[in-house]
Amino acid sequence: MVRLWISALQLSELFVSSMIHLLYGFYIFSTAVASDMSQALNECFRPNVSVGIKEVESRAITKKNDDLPPIVLVHGIFGFGKGRLGGLSYFAGAEKKDERVLVPDLGSLTSIYDRARELFYYLKGGQVDYGEEHSKACGHSQFGRVYEQGHYPEWDEDHPIHFVGHSAGAQVVRLLQQMLADKAFKGYENTSENWVLSVTSLSGAFNGTTRTYLDGMQPENGRFMKPICLLQLCRIGVIIYDWIDIPWLKAYYNFGFDHFNMSWKKIGVSGLVDCLLGNTGPFASGDWILPDLTIQGSMRLNFHLNTFPNTFYFSYATKRTRKIMGMTVPSSILGIHPLLFIRVLQMSQWRHPPDVPLPYKGYCDEDWQDNDGALNTISMTHPRIPIEHPSRLVVNDSECQPLQPGIWYVTLPSIIFSVTTITIMFGIA
Repeated sequence: MVRLWISALQLSELFVSSMIHLLYGFYIFSTAVASDMSQALNECFRPNVSVGIKEVESRAITKKNDDLPPIVLVHGIFGFGKGRLGGLSYFAGAEKKDERVLVPDLGSLTSIYDRARELFYYLKGGQVDYGEEHSKACGHSQFGRVYEQGHYPEWDEDHPIHFVGHSAGAQVVRLLQQMLADKAFKGYENTSENWVLSVTSLSGAFNGTTRTYLDGMQPENGRFMKPICLLQLCRIGVIIYDWIDIPWLKAYYNFGFDHFNMSWKKIGVSGLVDCLLGNTGPFASGDWILPDLTIQGSMRLNFHLNTFPNTFYFSYATKRTRKIMGMTVPSSILGIHPLLFIRVLQMSQWRHPPDVPLPYKGYCDEDWQDNDGALNTISMTHPRIPIEHPSRLVVNDSECQPLQPGIWYVTLPSIIFSVTTITIMFGIA
């Protein structure tokens, strides 16, 4: 009877959680459509007298910023770049402030590896090459999207770039820099880590998140999903979305799995069944974002990633929790969105299963209780598992001057800053 009650409670929680996430997704999508319709109506009735002035201003900005390095903003899980979801902006319109601010549209659910490869070709141009060995191992095409014109084709050691990564985007940038150091791009033998001038992390997923286990990843190894969980529902929805393959809808929002060729035009009904049963596709091979965001997956990534001596590193961590009588609880009831409140509460109460080996030596549940509803604060500060990278806690900005490369400057707690702040930080404005 007790087991029956527990199962019923778990199913109820799954139903409520899935409905909330579905409604939230619909809210975002409908907001984007409404914004596009509003913008279209405004353009119909807007006078054209200021067009000439705007063109002159645009040319002036281009000339002024000609010698400034671009700032590339890399989105996190379920994120999107410029051109997706109509007029919505993942980075609150930062790309509209300055044409040197670039927001690439990478796969919202693809693996850290695949996104790092896509980011390189987005900047340099050409057809995305995922690598022969990786593609065969993961069961997808070696080549992907074609960028006829790179967004910064002159990118090299003499023309380095500032990168800003949010959430999983921070790991994408770190892996890309490692690939540059390892000269991992065929036809580009002159790449180096010095192509990256700075890396700024906004709530970066450096060391994984316990959110993945709450949503359905197995804590035993961080590779597989539980049979019944929120991520299984997500998996089914993504597979069907890609299989239906409606061009205008995928142009509006794309999960990024086109190189897995899951369209009905290519795999038919039998292929859909295979994907749903977990025999083929990204969820079968593990080549998607969630395994990379488990603690174990992050450790596997971090083992091969370096903090380089000539690059500046900045990290801004966030949290929505506080301590009350020794317990970690959400920091506010009215000040946190209801959906986020539940997620913060769940993560603050997470306990590693006692019958499962700890993910690393020295793991302690209490260290992972502070969170912002998506990531644990301990994970956002700097790369620390399995190897502690050089870091310095920023209490007073003046104490960190002059800035030294090769060190992660960590700011706690959350602060709000804009792309303008980033440009001032590096003295490029």
